[in-house]
Amino acid sequence: MVSGPIIIIEDDNDDKDIMNEVLKELNISNKIVWFKKCTDAVNYLKQTVEQPFVIACDINLPGLSGTECKQQIDTDEKLRVRCIPFVFLSTSVDKKTVNTVYTVMNIQRYFQKSSTTIK
Repeated sequence: MVSGPIIIIEDDNDDKDIMNEVLKELNISNKIVWFKKCTDAVNYLKQTVEQPFVIACDINLPGLSGTECKQQIDTDEKLRVRCIPFVFLSTSVDKKTVNTVYTVMNIQRYFQKSSTTIK
């Protein structure tokens, strides 16, 4: 497995707890870096020399939304060329949003969250 950190942008503590359990059960050895705000995650990405393994981001976040976060990464030349895989995690499954993030934003996956598990 690639050794870079897994970046997770999630503002809900219950969802964070669930994801921590899943990562533990999967024996993920990558460093996990958590952010509650997209702006903090983007600033981290601009400053770190580590190549992240993946970014997992909620869509509905305070301040910048997950889609706005992905747009910032894509429009920043230094971040875009790093080709960091990006997945969305959301309770929303609005078909228009799902279609847009796949076709326009070129994400790798869109996962629907439920109250007990990530699908």
